[in-house]
Amino acid sequence: MVNQLQCNTLIQQTAIEPILAEFGTRMMAWGPLGGQGVEGIVKSEELAAIGAKYGKSAAQVALRWLTQRGVVAIPKSSHKERMAQNFDIFDFTLTADDMAAVAKLNQHDTGTIDFGDPQFVKYLIENYG
Repeated sequence: MVNQLQCNTLIQQTAIEPILAEFGTRMMAWGPLGGQGVEGIVKSEELAAIGAKYGKSAAQVALRWLTQRGVVAIPKSSHKERMAQNFDIFDFTLTADDMAAVAKLNQHDTGTIDFGDPQFVKYLIENYG
């Protein structure tokens, strides 16, 4: 199973990971690049600096970071060049220091619903799983 949650470098959803693992569920990122109108990720100086080491964009670093965490990330784009760039994240690996630096960008750990509440997750699985 997957649980699609708002998840990106600014809203990281780390608290729910153990609960999802308990039920054999993977997280799928909704808005892995921040969603429409949010530029904090694709224009992030921190992500761009990490990307410069690998010849990658801030968006590619954000997607690679999610992928290395085991989060399924399928970004939306209607631009062919961005689609190609979004796929081009499998020829580099972020170091532990890079991963930690991105983790520090977390602004809060839940999206619009607190999916980290164990009772809420169990309710969803028991009633809709």
